Amino acid sequence: MAVIDSWWARRPTGAGRAALRAYRHLPRSARVHATIRWWSAPFPRIAAFLPTSGRVLEIGCGHGLFSTYAALAGPGRSVVGVDIDADKIALARQAEAQLPGVDLTFRVAESGAVPTGPWDAIVIVDVLYLLPAPAQRALLHQAAAQLADGGQLLVKEMSPRPRWKAAWNRGQETLAVSVLGITEQDAAGRAAPFDFVDPSTMASWLRDAGLWTAQLRLDRHRLHPHHLVIGRVGPE
Repeated sequence: MAVIDSWWARRPTGAGRAALRAYRHLPRSARVHATIRWWSAPFPRIAAFLPTSGRVLEIGCGHGLFSTYAALAGPGRSVVGVDIDADKIALARQAEAQLPGVDLTFRVAESGAVPTGPWDAIVIVDVLYLLPAPAQRALLHQAAAQLADGGQLLVKEMSPRPRWKAAWNRGQETLAVSVLGITEQDAAGRAAPFDFVDPSTMASWLRDAGLWTAQLRLDRHRLHPHHLVIGRVGPE
């Protein structure tokens, strides 16, 4: 019963339903991807850690569903989503056009650099694993440097543990990148090797960048090993 209740609790309501509705005029593949992302990723639990107002940046926003949801769930937020995939940004902008009056913008990322802040929050959801560990650390340090006083960095990634969930996730990602081509590949058309870094290691990187940190597992009743690492400017 607990698992059934958990799935029932994930149904899109309110801002979630409005976010998915914004994608209903997009091509079928984008609609299906947005729907799968909603059901598989704990978006509401991540967004609950965002400030209710202020400037929010999502790095690697893809089709933009999380950014769209965050903007709808927090009308006081000014949300910007960036991604290296121009095609996905074009689709995200089509969804954005269905939401007049919502403070939401999508941009193509430039040279992998973090857009200049200060940002009240920066969110990275299931992106870092596509980069080698040193590049992940560098990106997190860049992001930390663009936070406002009291700003937060939210990093939602897949943990290497428990191992059976990590194995399931790795198989799914291999299918998405190498077979279906859902996730962006490098300039030569090759899928980057996955580098799932332990959340405690990520937390240590954020502390090295001067942030206070916390960690939270988000994988209860889920097949994927979701884990959230939170970094904050200032005291605990």
